[in-house]
Amino acid sequence: MKIVIFGLTITSSWGNGHATTYRSLCKALHARGHRIEFVEKDVEWYRSNRDLPEPGYCKVQLYEEWEPSKRWLTGLASDADVVVIGSYYPDAIEATAYLLQAGCDPLVFYDIDTPITMKWLRLQGGCHYLDGSMISQYAAYLSFTGGPVLQELESSFGSPRAVPFYCSVDPELYHPTPIREAYQCDMSYLGTYAKDRQEKLMQWLNGAAEAVPSAKFIVAGPQYPDLEWQANVRRMVHLSPPEHPAFYSSSRFTLNLTRDDMIAAGYSPSVRLFEASACGAAMLSDAWAGMEEFLTPGVDILLPNSAAEIVTILCEWSDAERFAMGQRARERILAKHTATHRAAQFEQIVSSLA
Repeated sequence: MKIVIFGLTITSSWGNGHATTYRSLCKALHARGHRIEFVEKDVEWYRSNRDLPEPGYCKVQLYEEWEPSKRWLTGLASDADVVVIGSYYPDAIEATAYLLQAGCDPLVFYDIDTPITMKWLRLQGGCHYLDGSMISQYAAYLSFTGGPVLQELESSFGSPRAVPFYCSVDPELYHPTPIREAYQCDMSYLGTYAKDRQEKLMQWLNGAAEAVPSAKFIVAGPQYPDLEWQANVRRMVHLSPPEHPAFYSSSRFTLNLTRDDMIAAGYSPSVRLFEASACGAAMLSDAWAGMEEFLTPGVDILLPNSAAEIVTILCEWSDAERFAMGQRARERILAKHTATHRAAQFEQIVSSLA
């Protein structure tokens, strides 16, 4: 089938988690025989940091402004078997209105940021990429978040069908690799700066670094302000996706931290959680409702409550113990959450809409 996706970006992973999500899904859909057109607004910050300008599994359509481009872009979607509008796509509301008027059907919304979207829907009935009054006109609402929020989308906001459509991982790209000296450390963290994650990052990782000055720590990700890191914490401004497997595989433990809105919603695994697991990383994470649906606390992942608990883990866990935990996490994620699993689920959803 022909699939047209209007999304934030697939060409640049700089400062966002959307690109790797779209890449794994589109690659898997292409492998299953589908044709994908990906529509992306050509904005400066992604234009200057493109690490995949021409994916081999989809055709990228770049444009600068919606109004002069809308006829051309709608034409791309006119014969599509399904049209997808993604969260944070800059012209999502305008595109939705125009595509509906043009009779493009089925039109589905793909929310990679459901907890944030829900906050704005509750507060003001929408946000810059989703008008709440349009939710009933999407044939389906594909949500990165499962659990109770799906019923709320249907009962309170009129979605005819809200389904969990979690992120996924490409096991051909994310897998255990040999340890690389440049990334070797006792604990790592990979993520773009977020104010609501930063306090916990400083308390847990920076606090553990202060308590164990002989240990090595790495924090990788863009957009961080000037902060006072311990001397044994190394900062890396940007790490391209091809480097992620080596990064995870070279850390004794890696830390996963969750945005406040995602913790409040629950059932919101991040792309990083799946990618690190696929690499066999031994993971420490904050807790949220629904975690056990993906990884079993104490078995596949550890949920410390403080820097002191992290220090105990770093100092007392053997290599054999952490390796075994990482392998269990890898097996859990590869059993249900690969890009191939998600592509097959996408096919089933579109088929049911038809």
